[in-house]
Amino acid sequence: MDTIALVPNNSLITETPEEGRQLAVKLARLIVKLTQPDEEKRKQLREVYGNDAMMLIAIGQTVATEFATIAAANNYWKELGNE
Repeated sequence: MDTIALVPNNSLITETPEEGRQLAVKLARLIVKLTQPDEEKRKQLREVYGNDAMMLIAIGQTVATEFATIAAANNYWKELGNE
């Protein structure tokens, strides 16, 4: 199995909240790839969770948790003047 960089560029620091949100989505996707490395199986599973409201909500919660971590790492972007 290939090594997956779970923190791209080894940093949670982003320029803006939008970049932070995009990073949160990427981190959530990476954890799915790590836990299910088989690409074909992931494609099959997309059909399942893509039609299940509770699973979609769980995905949103995972991204929100990742975003909260990134926001904290960026001190909520206050130091960059992007309040």
